[in-house]
Amino acid sequence: MEGKMMTTAQAIVECIRREGIPNVFCVPGESYLPVMDAILDEPTIELISARHEGGAAFMAEGYAKASGKTGVVMGTRGVGASNLTIGVHTAYQDSTPLVVLLGQVHSSFSGREGFQEVDLEAFFRPIAKWVAEIREPPRVPEILQRAFRIAQTGRPGPVVLSLPEDLLKKQAPMTFGPALTKPAPRPNLRELEGLEKFLQHSDRPLIIAGGGVKGAGAEKALKVFAEKFEIPVMCAFRRHDAFPNDDARYVGHLGLGVHPNIIETVREADTILAIGTRLSEVTTQDYTLLQANQNLIHIDVDYETLGKVYAPNIGIIADANETLRSMMDFEMALRWKEWGATRRRAYEATLQVPGKATMNGRIISMMQKHLPSDTVFTNDAGNFAGWLHSFFQFRQKQTYVGPTSGAMGYGMPAALGVKLAHPDKTVVSLSGDGGFMMTMQEFETAVRYQIPVISIVFNNRMYGTIRMHQEIHYPYKKIGTDLGEVPFSKLAEDLGAAGFHVKTPEQFEEALAAALKEKKPVLIEVESERDQISVSSTIQQMRQRTK
Repeated sequence: MEGKMMTTAQAIVECIRREGIPNVFCVPGESYLPVMDAILDEPTIELISARHEGGAAFMAEGYAKASGKTGVVMGTRGVGASNLTIGVHTAYQDSTPLVVLLGQVHSSFSGREGFQEVDLEAFFRPIAKWVAEIREPPRVPEILQRAFRIAQTGRPGPVVLSLPEDLLKKQAPMTFGPALTKPAPRPNLRELEGLEKFLQHSDRPLIIAGGGVKGAGAEKALKVFAEKFEIPVMCAFRRHDAFPNDDARYVGHLGLGVHPNIIETVREADTILAIGTRLSEVTTQDYTLLQANQNLIHIDVDYETLGKVYAPNIGIIADANETLRSMMDFEMALRWKEWGATRRRAYEATLQVPGKATMNGRIISMMQKHLPSDTVFTNDAGNFAGWLHSFFQFRQKQTYVGPTSGAMGYGMPAALGVKLAHPDKTVVSLSGDGGFMMTMQEFETAVRYQIPVISIVFNNRMYGTIRMHQEIHYPYKKIGTDLGEVPFSKLAEDLGAAGFHVKTPEQFEEALAAALKEKKPVLIEVESERDQISVSSTIQQMRQRTK
């Protein structure tokens, strides 16, 4: 079949259109101006021009997590490419589908260290699923559609394509393949029989649900399965919304600084059913959580994930949703029902610890009380997030977007991507003052494109997480972790947003009520107590422990 004559740039945009992606994020660059021009001519796609490529990449990554589609971000040559690397790394560790389009030097300049030239294929290969350069115009549809396929299938992740500057204006007949139908493999009969047998002989089974549950849209199937067979469920690191936290089967989140009660639940389990999780360093508490005397059933859509950390008794390469539906006909005696109820009570006890009575804890309670139930939270990296992770009850699916990579500067830009994916939902980002300043310029992007997110900044004037580790290892010897005064709420107002500065929980409650009525971006700056360094400890308590 003869293809339609188009420029390379037009063909790139046509591929994006066929994927049904309405937003492309970037910082403009002269090396890919033809692509920007082609987007202008495509009414179904809006270009979101950010202030920094790192912010643009976080927006695209947050959009992808929230929408279930592939995020698309563009940058120019070596300088733009290096700036957006943090977003690529986050997408890689978080298993987020992302297509990165990078302008490159003119083909005839390649290899001469031309202006801003970097070998992009070598540069991104360690942190991307696939990296390639398009060199022949007729192959644009083939390579772009392959990029979207690779980004979304198996374990999702980022794909990086280099676009030589001279390529983009060249014309060629373009032939496009069919849109992607995402495969969803299911376990075979032998695997299901083995899985059923392991569970039948189990006394204390436990499910650990990861991002693969969310990616497969398997939240409902997991809930139905857990309820039918009374199996307790934990969520992997920063996958809180994979299972409703108020369900009687929910027994905790495997994150940073996790409560001993939750660790005890995993230790007591005799069979771990890990679904859609790579069993990361944080989820497994530095790879120490699972023991040799426990049975591990590991289900993941990516074969490389199985056995990478722990060798499973049964490893199944399958889609989480298809697997859970296939397991519904299992026959089990449910000997573990009382054990599961005991572990639920142990989890509930973690919600009543002293940390909940601190100002940050009370703020979380107020958000639980006043925000719509389908509010989507994003968070930055930092100790402030411990209160959200420990005390907030995520009761609906698709209500949390956070970086398992621990990237600072993530929260607010990701919230912009989430809000574009779900304009009818309330979207709230939580950040510390350290991380927020790394991408604060994107608040102007929110104002310019009228993206009404609510950003909460916990300001204790220091890099709190690093200060905590500093006090643990070098008590009384602080260096490099103190930060200066920044009037965040006033800066927000100067940018055209609404700004609030609060010092008490009562003031926060008033500010939150006002923020929910606003139709523009809102920033609530929370004056935080410097000594309350984490959910469980103050700086003084840490110092006392070292004496």
